[in-house]
Amino acid sequence: MARQLDIIPVEEWGFFTLPKPMVIAGPCSAETEEQVMETAKGLRALGINMFRAGIWKPRTHPGCFEGIGTQGLRWLQRVKQETGLKVCTEVANEKHVYECLKYGIDMVWVGARTTANPFMVQEIANALRDTDMPVLVKNPVNPDLDLWIGALERLNMAGIKKLGVIHRGFTSFRKLKYRNDPGWKIAVELRTRYPELPFFADPSHMGGARGFILELSQRALDLGLDGLMIESHCNPECALSDASQQLTPDQLHELLGEIRVREKQSDDKDFTENLQQLRANIDVIDEELLKLLQSRMDISRQIGEYKKAHNVAIVQAQRWDEILDEMVKQGAAHGLPEEFVAAVYNAIHTASVQAQNEILEKD
Repeated sequence: MARQLDIIPVEEWGFFTLPKPMVIAGPCSAETEEQVMETAKGLRALGINMFRAGIWKPRTHPGCFEGIGTQGLRWLQRVKQETGLKVCTEVANEKHVYECLKYGIDMVWVGARTTANPFMVQEIANALRDTDMPVLVKNPVNPDLDLWIGALERLNMAGIKKLGVIHRGFTSFRKLKYRNDPGWKIAVELRTRYPELPFFADPSHMGGARGFILELSQRALDLGLDGLMIESHCNPECALSDASQQLTPDQLHELLGEIRVREKQSDDKDFTENLQQLRANIDVIDEELLKLLQSRMDISRQIGEYKKAHNVAIVQAQRWDEILDEMVKQGAAHGLPEEFVAAVYNAIHTASVQAQNEILEKD
């Protein structure tokens, strides 16, 4: 069972310019001292005050550029000294943590591959114990909400209270428009469970191409996420990693100017009254839905008793396929997306099968 998190509000970290959105930007990888400094100065001119750069890069295949290593931390030190920017990088083990602490890195994040490994997360948590360093945790590569929450719990139990998350989408074998499946519903569920948790989106890794960053950034902010981590490089075409998804500082400035930030609340009296009325209508409909679902489950149980009496198997695959096809067609006639209708009816069917199973297992 998930435990409550003890979180220090992001406003008390002293890192980000408010009002939101908070923005973390910088190159995918620190490649040269000149590249790091030129990019940092360009971002500082935009008013961004948190600079990111990968020092150790987890690559799938050996022989790829795997980061410049510890010497890149000296370049981040210089960024702090000459621009006043705060700096952050990814850590994947305790050695990385100790190096970051030694060089005065302001914040670290745990990458998607590492989040999926509880042993490594615990190692990082132990190394950060009794420090005040903020930590952001990217979602695991697979859409496993409990695994994501478990990583947060391990860090929090080690005393890390300046804690937040980064949503970068999920690996998928399906051919998608984006590099990673956005899986927004999982992000929304995590946001609902822990509304106090600082929540960033990483549209660069989610989209995999600079042409998708604006639409994904806007979607993240429309869903109420707090900020963005966007990769920015002074010369993206020459980048040693993820060249296609990085923006120049000027391009990032243009993108941020196009994003529309929506308020979470409004002081307009008419808006509030109308919203309350609409929500009251939804409450009534939800009550009716529950009553209808109860009636449907009652009938499913009667069917279960009837099947038991006549020694008939519970699942009738052909019958269910026909029902689902028909509901999808009717849903389309009412303007409901196929995926939504299928998800609802599959959930209902699963519950009905479980109820009938319980009947057959009696006696």
